Amino acid sequence: MTTLAGTPDRPVRVSAVLDAPLSRWMWLVKWILVIPHYVVLFFLWIAFSVVSMIAFFSILFTERYPRPLFDFNLGVLRWSWRVAYYSYGALGTDRYPPFSLGEEPDYPARLDVAYPARLSRGLVLVKWWLLAVPHYIVVGFFLGGWPLGWWDGGLVAVLVVIAAVILTFTEKYPKGLFDLVLGLNRWVLRVAAYATLMTDTYPPFRLDMGGVEPSEPEVLS
Repeated sequence: MTTLAGTPDRPVRVSAVLDAPLSRWMWLVKWILVIPHYVVLFFLWIAFSVVSMIAFFSILFTERYPRPLFDFNLGVLRWSWRVAYYSYGALGTDRYPPFSLGEEPDYPARLDVAYPARLSRGLVLVKWWLLAVPHYIVVGFFLGGWPLGWWDGGLVAVLVVIAAVILTFTEKYPKGLFDLVLGLNRWVLRVAAYATLMTDTYPPFRLDMGGVEPSEPEVLS
């Protein structure tokens, strides 16, 4: 399996393995299958917002993100990424995502954020709204939310629909398309970790495509 280890210069690590074969038709009903996850995540994201607010004041006064709070919010991001990967954020697996905040190393979609020893008091005041604005614009294009006539979806949604159509007729997910979808999701998750105060490392304006992080070694176990 692929090991993930965040480092100070690259704190957010996103990886995924494209399962094969994928069902031609399951994507049609995944919106129903993930409803239990959406219900749980609705409440988890409320808690995520509260925890982030507490972390904001903790960083402001102590330069530290309390580890239990960090681990909880990382767990919510991991859970959300697994659900997105299974459903309409990628359609990269038919394996039902676990109801878990843990790392789940055997699941094909993984996320890790290196725990920061210290965080800047000054940056915590501006990074989540001012410094992240350029990325918000880009991510808005990726995920949608900008009304464009009859379509307000984003680039990721368009690419996943194309993948679903190809999958239906060929039972194959084109590798180039998968790599692009993963690159867009990786960008979004890097911004999410930065904007929610989990790292001071500014996300790169770079599309790192593919299921494996650049220069990330693969370790067999």
